[in-house]
Amino acid sequence: QVQPVESGGGLVQAGGSLRLSCAASGRTFSRYAMGWFRQAPGKEREFVAAINWSNGRTYYADSVKGRFTIYRDNDQNTVYLQMNSLKPEDTAVYYCAASSIEGATKQWGYSYWGQGTQVTVSS
Repeated sequence: QVQPVESGGGLVQAGGSLRLSCAASGRTFSRYAMGWFRQAPGKEREFVAAINWSNGRTYYADSVKGRFTIYRDNDQNTVYLQMNSLKPEDTAVYYCAASSIEGATKQWGYSYWGQGTQVTVSS
């Protein structure tokens, strides 16, 4: 079992960058795939990015490919989301989640969720 806790959100101008961190408690962190989702006001929560535990393979939503990078540090039990070239449409609450299913890109595949961190991109 892991408990994700996100940090690093904030307010940034369009074109800027932010790095989100997700620290996960639990000794089995390295055995979980980790993902980032986001939810904008009035919209459904959507997949952003994920990374496998076994081979480090990454997955991205089309809307963030080439701008966002997910990576993990298993020694620190932390997964990161580097967000570059941010756009106002990236404004959302960003959630970190853990899954026992590698390659999971749907919410139902994730068992453990953080409380979220707000990212606001001004135009």
